[in-house]
Amino acid sequence: MTVETNLKITEQDVRSFSASKSEPEEFTNLRVQALAAAEVLPLPKPDKTKIAAWNFTEFPVHSTESSTYASLTELPEEVQSLVDLNQKNLYIQHNNTPAYLALPEELKAKGVILTDIFTAIRDHADLVGKYFMNEAVKAEEHKLTSLHAALLNGGVFLYVPKNVVIEEPVQVVFIHDNADASLFNHVLVVADTSSQVTYVETYISTVPKANGLANIVSEVIAEDNAKITYGAVDVLAEGFTAYINRRGVAKRDATIEWALGMMNDSDTISENTTYLIGDNSTGDTKTVVVGRGTQKQNFTTTVTHWGKNSEGQILTHGVMKEAASAIFNGIGKIEHGASKANAEQESRVLMLSPKARGDANPILLIDEDDVTAGHAASVGRVDPLQLYYLMSRGITKQEAERLVIHGFLAPVVNVLPIEGVKKQLTEVIERKVR
Repeated sequence: MTVETNLKITEQDVRSFSASKSEPEEFTNLRVQALAAAEVLPLPKPDKTKIAAWNFTEFPVHSTESSTYASLTELPEEVQSLVDLNQKNLYIQHNNTPAYLALPEELKAKGVILTDIFTAIRDHADLVGKYFMNEAVKAEEHKLTSLHAALLNGGVFLYVPKNVVIEEPVQVVFIHDNADASLFNHVLVVADTSSQVTYVETYISTVPKANGLANIVSEVIAEDNAKITYGAVDVLAEGFTAYINRRGVAKRDATIEWALGMMNDSDTISENTTYLIGDNSTGDTKTVVVGRGTQKQNFTTTVTHWGKNSEGQILTHGVMKEAASAIFNGIGKIEHGASKANAEQESRVLMLSPKARGDANPILLIDEDDVTAGHAASVGRVDPLQLYYLMSRGITKQEAERLVIHGFLAPVVNVLPIEGVKKQLTEVIERKVR
């Protein structure tokens, strides 16, 4: 079934924007084809969440020009706290504008590429074309991926060549301080054979309300024997309709580790998928979520095993307060031939008020006999015995509840590799559960 959508952006708008970025003709054509597909393709269907009435297509402006930063001291105060002034590997985007880039010459000499997505499309067309919406995400999967490909207006490209190990994390900050700005960001991280990198990104809104859309796609490719650690903290303002799709492909002996702090105040649909296509590949996903107000959110975390001896782990902890609601779908899928695979998952949800709602749905789909798989899920209130124990030590009920929540979310918070980002996530959790 197809659904006609009358988009305000036309083919000519797409062509003009592409030309303004000096994109190659084949990328312009990809945009145009994706726009046509978006007119008729259906929306995705996240389990147990109806999104037909959500706004994914109407927004004030497609792209905004914002200021750049000559030095990190020019950053807004709340952003400076995220960034070490001595950070060597850093990219900052200001709304839709590439605003700051730092990469040591020694890494450039080894062939490491860190740049905004538009420069990557122009200057590294063959390399980007090999991976862009090719292995992890397809442009014409559904309406939202097609809209993303057509309207892409920001993002970053990171490439780590064979046998290169980047010792210090690569940090990326997406600053949103224009209420009308929309984010159609594309993140492409590629670790070539036997390379290693830690990538940490932060989305931060410094305005309380947003009028735009967030349609964000990340593609993470770990070639044979490569390792990628991907950390993210999302703090998008209320008013966004957010679609966030992060997917990884792990090849032979490769590892992808995710540590995701989903702290948006917006209605959010999130997909996080790891494809373990190589033998002995590993995918480990840790996610924390805090919902408040009247937020509606759906989180689907999937690990699909094709490789023999592949190892997939999912850990999700969510806290819902006030009248917020969230669905947590965990899917471990073992395909035929993926013998000796191991798919494990755990979902835990705390509800802090009578109107809050959280549902955990663990799913195992197994098409192979010689495997190991398991799941655990729980949904409930703060344990009164824990509160009683803490209060018996002279701690107030409010402080005791706060300590229990921080302990509940600690398994993800503690694995974020950049101290400033870890501190930010802790502060956001503190603010949201207060």
